[in-house]
Amino acid sequence: MTTINATDIKKHAEVIASCGTKVGEVDHLEGTDQIKLTKHGDGHHHLIPISWVGDINGDKVTLKKDSQEVKDSWTSI
Repeated sequence: MTTINATDIKKHAEVIASCGTKVGEVDHLEGTDQIKLTKHGDGHHHLIPISWVGDINGDKVTLKKDSQEVKDSWTSI
């Protein structure tokens, strides 16, 4: 199992759901356990837990959840 190091998550990295759909871009880390995404088409920022991250590869963060699960569960702010 790969250990996720939150410091490897880069600003403006693409956030990709497990199904391959882009769900956003990293704005910045919020605290020690959440990623704040840049404003979405709905005009809101969204928070996702770092625990959802399955892999970090350069400027791409891949999640362990598919896009529908992400959108159903993220926090809008």
